Amino acid sequence: MASSYTTAFRAEAVKLVLEQHLNVPQAMPKQTLDKWVKLAQQGKLAGLDQHRVQPVDELSAEVARLKRELAESKMECAFLKKAATYFAKEFTLSTRS
Repeated sequence: MASSYTTAFRAEAVKLVLEQHLNVPQAMPKQTLDKWVKLAQQGKLAGLDQHRVQPVDELSAEVARLKRELAESKMECAFLKKAATYFAKEFTLSTRS
């Protein structure tokens, strides 16, 4: 007799495998879980489209974009620190006069 699993159960099982690299062999046959994971990675399992594995080139592009964004933020932060130091000195000099 084939078991019927809820969408929520399937989602949680696939999430454990994909995000935490865990296995759920006690709850179901390994082949069933493997099938769900494969379908989820292809974006074909209901409610699990977000678990589709991104191709390496997409991930590389995202990493490059995030590195550029981080570098820009670091430059902005350094500039603001210098500006704050400058204006603090100006303020100190103007209050002494």
